[in-house]
Amino acid sequence: MIEYLSIRQTAEKWGLSKRRVQVLCTEDRIPGAIRIDSTWAIPFNVEKPADARIKSGKYRKCLKDISKDKT
Repeated sequence: MIEYLSIRQTAEKWGLSKRRVQVLCTEDRIPGAIRIDSTWAIPFNVEKPADARIKSGKYRKCLKDISKDKT
């Protein structure tokens, strides 16, 4: 039987905010997470997803806009 954690428990385990874990669930970035009514159940043994944010400080949309302005 699979054990599940709540959003709060998962946030504490991973060192994230509850809201960030909710967003990861909504974006289907946590494998096996299921929605039960208005709450999420997250498998106990699932790994924390990699941070997909851009770390260079440059944003893709801004880069596209800049390249269009130069032409």
